[in-house]
Amino acid sequence: MAIAMQPAATYRRIPLAPHQRTERITPTENCFVLAHLGVPRIAAAGWSLSVEGLVRRKLRLDLAALKALPQTRLESFHQCAGAPKRPDLPMRRVMNVVWGGVLLSEVLERAGVLPEARFVWSYGLDHGTYEGHTVDNYAKDLPLDRVTESVMIATELNGAPLPAEHGFPARLLVPGFYGTNSVKWLDRIVLADRRADSPFTTALYNDPAADGTPLPVWAVMPESAIVAPAPDAVLDARETEIWGWAWGALPVASVEISTDGGITWRAAEIEPRRAFSWQRFSLKWRPERPGPAIIMARARDASGAVQPPADARNAVHRVAVTVGG
Repeated sequence: MAIAMQPAATYRRIPLAPHQRTERITPTENCFVLAHLGVPRIAAAGWSLSVEGLVRRKLRLDLAALKALPQTRLESFHQCAGAPKRPDLPMRRVMNVVWGGVLLSEVLERAGVLPEARFVWSYGLDHGTYEGHTVDNYAKDLPLDRVTESVMIATELNGAPLPAEHGFPARLLVPGFYGTNSVKWLDRIVLADRRADSPFTTALYNDPAADGTPLPVWAVMPESAIVAPAPDAVLDARETEIWGWAWGALPVASVEISTDGGITWRAAEIEPRRAFSWQRFSLKWRPERPGPAIIMARARDASGAVQPPADARNAVHRVAVTVGG
């Protein structure tokens, strides 16, 4: 099936900076878009999803059959991993939305996964060249044991059908994993006993471990971003609220705020997580003296992992403000 790509090259749209993400649910028009190879334009009629590989029964589901399966909705943050070869560069491209679709486990149950299967490979209908690699399909993988009650084949975004740039007719959605793993324009799912051989799983999106072993860019590390005050804000001496969002593969257990560039830290209040939603944190602050100030936020997740100060995909967020006299 020939698929038209419009555009037929890397496409990015980043509508909101961190201080503009004031709404809990990101409106669809404000959701970021990262399409490595461009945007396929796919008609619902004629589209289908195949499930094959290490399964007892191969499946082929058209959109009507997919929507006839039990449907679910999930609120989840969704974050871009950033530059695939720059794990030291924080991008903070993130949104929080409501996805709708069918659980992947429902589909795999009908296919009957064989015992030797260890990984789920997913293929999109986007094709072309990215970072010197020419491919017929964007392809990724994830461990089979990550297919829990949350991973889904999504057909809706914020209560409406997926827009073309977000993966229409259907996409994979892996909450808690970086967005690169949630394959858009989903065409095929393969159960396998090993990792997929794709540039997007081998040459790209692998971070070096201390011993040099490549580590897949899968689970989102704990992160937080300040919404208010905004960068370059001029504050007076009255009490102000510092607030923002925190998120990660695991629930964020605590957020600390520094108003002196990281010399001292205070615990912020943080709300509990619902599903995979981002979590609001806040702290009341009354400036003690006029002049420039650097406000910082760092999150710690339920495992104890904490945001590093710099040179990381999830490095601590800093906002420069001025306190008036």
